[in-house]
Amino acid sequence: MKTIFHKAETRGSADHGWLKTYHTFSFANYYDPERVHFGTLRVLNDDYVAAGKGFGMHPHDNMEIITIPLEGDLQHKDNMGNQEIIREGDVQVMSAGTGVYHSEFNPNSDKAVQLLQIWVFPNKKNVKPRYDQISLEDIKRDNEFYQILSPDSKDQGVWIHQDAWFSLGKCEAGKEATYQLKRAENGVYAFVIEGEVTVNDKPLKKRDGLGIWDVEELNVVCNTNARLLLMEVPMEIKN
Repeated sequence: MKTIFHKAETRGSADHGWLKTYHTFSFANYYDPERVHFGTLRVLNDDYVAAGKGFGMHPHDNMEIITIPLEGDLQHKDNMGNQEIIREGDVQVMSAGTGVYHSEFNPNSDKAVQLLQIWVFPNKKNVKPRYDQISLEDIKRDNEFYQILSPDSKDQGVWIHQDAWFSLGKCEAGKEATYQLKRAENGVYAFVIEGEVTVNDKPLKKRDGLGIWDVEELNVVCNTNARLLLMEVPMEIKN
């Protein structure tokens, strides 16, 4: 088993007033040659967007972009004609492919929105751009991991152009759960959204991250009530 540990307070950060953001991996003005990506996981941004503020239209290409609101709402618009509100309990995916423009805006006048934005390198370049979002209400489970993303459009959750699987877990203090990797050559990046957990004997606190590879499964013990995101991704970039 191999691991890499990123404490929450070691992340890059920026405060633009309307936007407070934390970067697990190198992004924008934050650069650390030791923290550029974890396998095909390229970006893990933890964003706080003030009421009535947001990102104007901007471009992306050849990247799988996943957005998970943690609190509040986010309004999405793009040049494919999509205009949607994503809320806490939803997950959104956008395959940028040959190129897409989109904006993200907090439509609420009285509260910030907190969200995770995640980028994954695709296994196919220059695909037709696509957009999707789903509610997790009907698939969420307590005290076990439930899948929210996969490579298969017929599987549970949203899908992307990569052999990756994301799972969420919400557990009570004292509970344990096991995650079995889907592919032996993959690794898993575990990110603690709330609370404190122990993953394969490694204690983690809120917003800590732990990358694990050369392992068949993860054993998770919830030391407090906790929420955890597991991102299983290929360790080698191929495209």
